[in-house]
Amino acid sequence: MGPPVDPVPAGDLQPKSADVIIVGGGIIGVSAALFLARKGISVVVCEKGHVAGEQSSRNWGWCRRMGRDPRELPLIVEAMNMWGGIEELVGEDVGFRRTGILYLCQDDSDVEHHADWLKSAGDYGLDSRMIEGRALADLMPGARKTFRAALHTPSDGRAEPQKAAPAIARAAQRAGAGILLRCAVLGIETEGGRVSGVVTENGPIRAGTVVVAAGAWSSTLCRSLGIRLPQLAVRSSVMRTGPVEGGPNGAAWTEGFAYRKRLDGGYTIANGMISYHHLIPDSFRYLADFLPILSREWRSVGLRFGEFVGGPWGMSPKLEGEGSVYERHRTLDPAPAVAPLEQARANMEKVFPVLKGVPTVQRWAGFIDATPDAVPVISPVNSLPGLVIATGFSGHGFGIGPAAGRLAADLVTGNRPLVDPTAFRYERFIDGTKHRPTTGV
Repeated sequence: MGPPVDPVPAGDLQPKSADVIIVGGGIIGVSAALFLARKGISVVVCEKGHVAGEQSSRNWGWCRRMGRDPRELPLIVEAMNMWGGIEELVGEDVGFRRTGILYLCQDDSDVEHHADWLKSAGDYGLDSRMIEGRALADLMPGARKTFRAALHTPSDGRAEPQKAAPAIARAAQRAGAGILLRCAVLGIETEGGRVSGVVTENGPIRAGTVVVAAGAWSSTLCRSLGIRLPQLAVRSSVMRTGPVEGGPNGAAWTEGFAYRKRLDGGYTIANGMISYHHLIPDSFRYLADFLPILSREWRSVGLRFGEFVGGPWGMSPKLEGEGSVYERHRTLDPAPAVAPLEQARANMEKVFPVLKGVPTVQRWAGFIDATPDAVPVISPVNSLPGLVIATGFSGHGFGIGPAAGRLAADLVTGNRPLVDPTAFRYERFIDGTKHRPTTGV
């Protein structure tokens, strides 16, 4: 089971029409709905399960600019500004704190790697700095290990994934957006060469614009329209502990473990070097697209079998009883990889002995929607007017989520976009552009 998520009340009865339909109730979809509703646009979010049921509640909770692909930096700068005012925006505390994030360096090669990012960030580096010695030790109270150095960004921070997207969704409701739960979109309809609405499990809704913000499901839904969207799912596992007295207050990543202090006093712990991809037909359909990032990440992505035929994206998905694959998989809830999590905790305990004896409260996993260049798609589709895609956030979506939703809303309305959206255009996957990943998933 995934972590408990704050509830969002179900909306009213499904309308016959709306200006905009958003497929997916993750942080991107509900953020887009909030900004559209505040402009007086009739918008409905269709979520097959519950708000933030999948990766939007299962991520680490980091809100970071540090380490981003340069193409994402303008958007994450805007997102961090939004996080700074998130309580005013949504009317609730979602746990956002600027506690800083550390990329800990084990040796000189790590120092060189992170220093290279700092150079590439240029003016977007803002307050990121390489630190060492006492400055680093002061940020790691109780640490029994001395690290060579760290890349540190004090203005980065963390929020609570189980609170953030639901709070944004409730704010969208108050602004006039409809949030339909257990309302799977089975297909997108077209008329005269443009989008005309959706068909849900409860019937059709007419709309001139549809935003596909369906996370790991987006490629499947787009393929039903003949639109090729190279995207694969990567399974990542996380654990959380009970409250801990003492220890570091922020978040950090290094080889072997990563952590984030939680609002409840415990830690979210993961191993950022290990994730898994379950081989499915799309693995081969998009193999050529993903070769550049696979050559970069092959040490940290394990392949798994057993989902090729019967999994949610397999050749013949298991359908027990009636209903579509979306209805039978209301919430993707994969099993966590326990051994890597336990190793990550053991590695962290060696550095922070204060963790010893603290109970593990829960372990969970989620599917990350990854693109070949680890950069999202936030874009209209030129070949099908009325279709906008916002997906493929490659494990970086929570922190950038509010601004990504705002950008998607700008593209829907035709307003001046929050940032230049060129780097996020869909057509880069079909116009011969060479994929250039600079970060991992």
